[in-house]
Order: sequence, then C-alpha cells, then structure tokens
Amino acid sequence: MRQRPTALFALDGGNLPRLFPSDVLSSLVDLLDIDPALTVSDFDDAAVRHRLADAEILVTGWGCPPITPRVLDALPRLHTILHTGGTVKKLLASEVWDRGIAVSTAAAANALPVSEYTLGMILLTGKDVFAAADNYRATGSPSGHARRQDIGNVGRRVGIVGASRIGRRVIELLRPFDFDVVLHDPYVDAAEAEALGVRSMALDTLLASSTIVSVHAPATPETHHLLDATRLALLPEGAVLINTARGSLVDTEALVKELATGRIRAVLDVTDPEPLPADSPLFTMPNVFLTPHVAGSLGNELRRLGLTAVREAERLVAGRPLAHRVERAELDRTA
Repeated sequence: MRQRPTALFALDGGNLPRLFPSDVLSSLVDLLDIDPALTVSDFDDAAVRHRLADAEILVTGWGCPPITPRVLDALPRLHTILHTGGTVKKLLASEVWDRGIAVSTAAAANALPVSEYTLGMILLTGKDVFAAADNYRATGSPSGHARRQDIGNVGRRVGIVGASRIGRRVIELLRPFDFDVVLHDPYVDAAEAEALGVRSMALDTLLASSTIVSVHAPATPETHHLLDATRLALLPEGAVLINTARGSLVDTEALVKELATGRIRAVLDVTDPEPLPADSPLFTMPNVFLTPHVAGSLGNELRRLGLTAVREAERLVAGRPLAHRVERAELDRTA
C-alpha cells in the first residue's frame, strides 16, 4: 500500500462537518493520513505542538490562526497548504512562498454562489422587483408597476467592474440573456475582453452608460473607495449598484448621500464597515436591498469547498500539479 502524506486540519472545528460531510471526509482520509478528531486553532497549543513536526500538508479554513515564520519553523516538513476558503492574504506570511510551500485555495468554488447571487440580483433589479414587492405588500395593489416603461432586461447595459473569478463567471452566466455587457479591468486589454465576449471600457465611461453596475474587483490600496462621490454621481438616473466584492471599494458616506436623493438604487451584500452600525441609514432606505454577506458559500454549498481540497489532494498524491495554486505574484491584484 502507498503511504499517505501526513496532514493536519487547521481551522475552526465547528466548520469541519460543514466543509467535510461524511462522504467528503471519507474521500480525504483515503488520500491523507489526517485525524478528523484534531483541528488546530492555536499553533502554540502544547497538545498539538508535537504533531506539527510531522505534518506535510495543512488543510486550512476559516478559524485558522495566521501562519507566520515562527509557525513555519515548527512545521519543517510542510510542503503544501490546501485552503478551503478564498483569500489567503491575511492568513499566510510571504515566507510561505520563500520556503517553496505550495498553496491552493477554494476561491474558484466560492466564486460560484457569489456569481449566482449576482445573476439573480441583476435579473430582479432590472425589473425593479423589490420595489414592486414592497409596494404590493404596503398597498395590496399592483399600482401600475406592469405598465412602467423603464423596467425590463432586454438590451439593458450591465457594467462589470473587475474580471476576477467571480466577475468572469458573472459574464459567463449573463450570456444567455439579452444584456449588453461591458467590462472595466485595468489588467484586461481589448483582445482579452473580446475573448470573454464583452467590450472593455474606461471606468468612468462604464459608470455613466450602465444601468446596472456590479462590482467584482479585489480590495487593494488602489481600489479603496474606487467608487467615490465623483464616480457615483456618474451613474444614470435609476441605475443600480450591486456590490458583492468588498465594502471598502465603495465610499459608504458618499453612497448614502447619493442614495438619499432617490436617484439610484443599491444591492449590498458587503459594506464598510461590516457589520454596519445599528443606526446606519442603509437599513431603512427604500432603494437599498441589504443582505448580511450571504452571497458566498453557505449551507450545502460548503461541501464544494471541502471537495476542492479533496481533488487537490488527489492531484498531490498522483504527482500532478495543483489546479488552484496561488502564486505570490497574484496577491497584489486578487482578493
């Protein structure tokens, strides 16, 4: 029999059965010598320190403590980190790459439900469904919504800000519909945009000409308050801003002021700060649809993140390259 690589779970133990239900866990245990009863949430815990010395693989997730140079010193045999979450920016020190440790994430799997949420919101807001539902509940009358000429999804321009994994998946999901989809991403040229089936545009032009704008750029120093007061003012009357990326990409104070005019609408799954203070006007604005960061993987979608780690482990054991490897050079322009 082949020898299974020695591995450890480093994550919040409460998440383990959600990420690895019994069938998924069984597949992982067939591949790796890993103890499902042990989840490391503190690398300094005396009860686990002796286990670190033998670990070749860490299966990490939400609740994993930062992997610092000092932690790496206690993991002399570590060669691979399989992360069941998305971003590893705040989790891993740069020394991980200095030491040649391979890193994989489930970001591509987590992109799927975010993209599906976004597609749903684009379709619903194009028909102004939320306002119609609120009015119907309040009055018991359709109140002429069906006769409005400013709603519908035929030929509507949708502006995608950021060709991230999620942004690209949203573009793909929009293809069967009669939208005019345009893209802004400083790292995507016209030829690549054409290959994606969209037109590339300057950000200000996209904002001024799109009636639905969906934000999918990463949070970096360059994208902080990317949509400030000046750019929010470019949005046409009746436009909808959808943000499922990071709250910091939008200047919250400027957005509140713009929304207060009633000129635009917003669908916000992320905010800055997050969570919002209880007295935030965003909770009571009728032109805001606010959800508590639920677009990403939840419920039965979490098994897909665990399955991603299993499939990466299969590649490792078979001597094949990781499918979702994270390179250090990507970190500055990814989530």
